[in-house]
Amino acid sequence: MKMAQKIPRVGIGGPVGSGKSMLIEKIVPVIAAKGYRICVISNDVLSKEDADRIRKNLATDQGILPENMVIGIATGGCPHTAIREDPSMNLAVIEEIERNNPQLDLIILESGGDNVMTTFSPALADYFIYIIDVSGGDKYPRKGGLGIESCDLLVINKTDLAPMVHADLSVMDRDARAIRKLKPYVFVNCMDGTGIEQTAKFIIEDLLFDEPPRSLAN
Repeated sequence: MKMAQKIPRVGIGGPVGSGKSMLIEKIVPVIAAKGYRICVISNDVLSKEDADRIRKNLATDQGILPENMVIGIATGGCPHTAIREDPSMNLAVIEEIERNNPQLDLIILESGGDNVMTTFSPALADYFIYIIDVSGGDKYPRKGGLGIESCDLLVINKTDLAPMVHADLSVMDRDARAIRKLKPYVFVNCMDGTGIEQTAKFIIEDLLFDEPPRSLAN
């Protein structure tokens, strides 16, 4: 039996309300516009609400993704478990996706909301984006944690809220640079699109290596 070809996977993690689903809804159209074919898997503890919203916005309303390319997984337990300690539930779904959809270029995995210790198992994600939001205060980056320190790309979201919560973006920039060393980070405002193109560019260059979409390469 022929083995399915592995499809590159990016994991997106972060606390509840940090903007994971919204980030996906903004970067997918940018990446899809370049010809890449994408599947989104959204993890949640008890419901598939985020997946339903992403499906409505990207598939039903905009027609950017086929409806069956947005999949919800209700993990029923700690969000860490399904993406790190025991990712077998996600891996089983991915195995079926890879077997039935070899034309795909990218799988995006959204974690259930969790804390600064979120990371993805290397068996599950090839590239890890961790997202925090400005409403947590400008101390957030320097507090560190596995997610902030180890992710391939740190997204600092909701920059438009900085004046309302008295957060200094220059402080966040300084601290993110210090704690991330040479690893990249980007400031994002999903409401006006700031940082969205840059985030998509990181994925295309660092994970897809600027390779052309499979539909164009064949």
